[in-house]
Amino acid sequence: MKDHTLQMFIDGIRAAWGPLSSEVVNLSRHQLEGLLKAHAAEEWLEALHLEGLANKELYRDPSHGFVLLAHTEQTGQYRPPHDHGRGWVIYGVQQGEMEISTYVRVQEPGGSERLVLRETYLLHAGQTRVYLPGDIHDTRCTRGPVLYYRFTDRDLKKEESEGHKITRYVQKNGVWTGGASCQIS
Repeated sequence: MKDHTLQMFIDGIRAAWGPLSSEVVNLSRHQLEGLLKAHAAEEWLEALHLEGLANKELYRDPSHGFVLLAHTEQTGQYRPPHDHGRGWVIYGVQQGEMEISTYVRVQEPGGSERLVLRETYLLHAGQTRVYLPGDIHDTRCTRGPVLYYRFTDRDLKKEESEGHKITRYVQKNGVWTGGASCQIS
């Protein structure tokens, strides 16, 4: 079986791509939900399951700049709270389960920052979640291996190399505090 569903995803997003808007986000989310329904015998998906790579680029649009990545993680793997800078992202779980927590940044009277937990939820196979610029979240694989897609409106590694801040937070004395620039994997 060929790469029919992956090509439909790419064509669908390219056809309606534009600046960040509710319509573009909703269309992209809908397209990613369709990709999550791909038949396991499609060559690209079968290869993802066999390879089990931590990070694999599936598509980079030469005109619009959006990127689709696939990630495989084992149970317990954790990515601390982070944002995606100026970018927005959609996570979609193809296999397994992820726990995701969201946070809000609070400014302390002395100028320091800390994170306050907003919510924690499970993202199951077939489900997606959108994070807009500045949204802070973490991820943990709770039932793996998890295979998930990360669709971003831009190349986040390029963003960082051009000096646009992408923040990862650190835990000090049990509190998530103001982070620093980070490498995006």
